[in-house]
Amino acid sequence: MMTIGNTAFDNQGDALSREVPPESLALIDEGGNGSERRYNYGDLMRLSGAVARGLLKRGLRRGDRVAILSANRAEFLLTFLGTMQAGLVSVPVNWKLPAETVGYIVGDSDAALVIGDDARLALAPESVPKVSFDRDWNAFLDDGPFTPLTMKREESAMFLYTSGSTGRPKGVVLSHYSHLWAMSQRARRPVPQGQRSLVAAPLYHMNGLAMCQTTFSHGDTVVLLPQFTTKGYIEAAAKHKVAFMTSVPTMIAMMLREKELLEKTDLSAVEAVRMGSAPITQSLIDQVRQVFPKAAITNGYGTTEAGPVVFGPHPKGIPQPELSTGYPHPEVQLRLVRDGKEVDDEGELQMKCGALMTHYHKLPETTAKVMTPDGYYRTSDVFRRDENGFFFFVGRVDDMFVCGGENIYPGEVEKMLEKHPGIHQAAVIPVPDELKGHKPVAFVVRANGAEVDEQAVKSYALANAPAYQHPRRVFFVDEMPLAGTNKIDKRVLAKQIPEGMEIQ
Repeated sequence: MMTIGNTAFDNQGDALSREVPPESLALIDEGGNGSERRYNYGDLMRLSGAVARGLLKRGLRRGDRVAILSANRAEFLLTFLGTMQAGLVSVPVNWKLPAETVGYIVGDSDAALVIGDDARLALAPESVPKVSFDRDWNAFLDDGPFTPLTMKREESAMFLYTSGSTGRPKGVVLSHYSHLWAMSQRARRPVPQGQRSLVAAPLYHMNGLAMCQTTFSHGDTVVLLPQFTTKGYIEAAAKHKVAFMTSVPTMIAMMLREKELLEKTDLSAVEAVRMGSAPITQSLIDQVRQVFPKAAITNGYGTTEAGPVVFGPHPKGIPQPELSTGYPHPEVQLRLVRDGKEVDDEGELQMKCGALMTHYHKLPETTAKVMTPDGYYRTSDVFRRDENGFFFFVGRVDDMFVCGGENIYPGEVEKMLEKHPGIHQAAVIPVPDELKGHKPVAFVVRANGAEVDEQAVKSYALANAPAYQHPRRVFFVDEMPLAGTNKIDKRVLAKQIPEGMEIQ
């Protein structure tokens, strides 16, 4: 059992606050079926129970997997919760992947059923039974009293598949205990009950899903967008007087380009902006502060394999540097490792906490590679630690490339470039080079009205960073392409480099 607030839970799908009245507003679905819909906590409990009953009525048995293939909408969350309440396993699927990859995930997870919206169910193989939110939902629900099954702490609650940027996606198996623990550790902001959190990140990704779970466990309100658009994000925040915004940095950067809309929109209710799942820059923080002058801005960090709880405030009250991800959470064990030895300054982050995955589905050898003999998860993320113990994200181990014998982390170069007043966003990727091994090239979105050219970008980089880091070519784009997780899709950018182009 895990206590959240004053209530003990053993089933992750049941972690809905019992400390607010049933009529308290839990969810505003901003257009998941084409119109706004509202659900209170009583609705969530009744409907998620009806999902659980409906699944069991179809003959599914404890431990069976149920794939969810849909844009963000209320039915997605109700299915996610009800599946776990029934003792089944929720498998949210990234519908932005090719149909072949979606089919692989459905097959690899051994899904007994696929539930989703009509627009995306077609991606799933016909060999697996399907239930449509748009056609079958009311007939599928089985109203009536339901008591969530009692679950053992190690039993699987959900599979979250990695994006598959290299090779096949891997199914991260998370137990009921793992995210009950994570919810129990996420302290609620000291504000009146019912604060509204805006979620536009896809629910097949940890960022948005964990935010919804935490909000429901706190008894507050989720404002859910079907998917992210800059206009929809800004307008929903204003319309619903959102206090808490959670996002990936790319989403916020895109939103900030809507200067005309931002100027005429009242966003004064926003009290906190949390960005995570990707590197953050000082330039972005400064711009966010201009738009939300009274908001607390935090730089979050988490992984699918080890959950969203990693860092927190300094125990001595030392102010957190703005680019830092924070000080180690008191219930999380962290260490930095370089060349096989634990170090104090900079290295790969390894961590141990209650939210750790149990394993990768059907991949024992891969699981063994990322877990140390003493139980730490190898994140493949490089961090540095300052003299006060604050951590700073440097880059991915596998993103690092070598140029003339020097290690380059793209994130570090991007942070430097985005300090230029004429650069709104930058993305750096390596291109092969016979002499140097690799050379960096940059894709740049100009700031509104800026006339910066390629030479200006190169000169700025040479003046503000080691020479080996400067981009050898600069390509200007109107906006960055987004992958399924709303991070910049660098594979798409790489394809825009003309074949055979000389990179000096």
